[in-house]
Amino acid sequence: MADSMDLAQQREAENLARSLANVINRPVQISAFFCEECEAPIPEERRKALTGVTLCVTCKEVEELHATHFKGASL
Repeated sequence: MADSMDLAQQREAENLARSLANVINRPVQISAFFCEECEAPIPEERRKALTGVTLCVTCKEVEELHATHFKGASL
C-alpha cells in the first residue's frame, strides 16, 4: 500500500508529464509585435525568447494571477 509521500511523488510526476506534453504539443505561431490585450509594444527580446508570444509581460502576469485565483489556489 502506498503512503502519502509515494502518492505526492506520483502526483508531481503526473503534473510534470502533463506540463511537458502541453509545451511539446503547443502550436507554434509567429510572435506578435503588439500585446493583444493592451496594444503595448512587445519587446524584441521577449518575442525572440518565446515563440508565439501574444501578451506583454504585464498582461501575462495578470492573466496568470487570474488563472491562479480562479483555480482556488493561494499565491
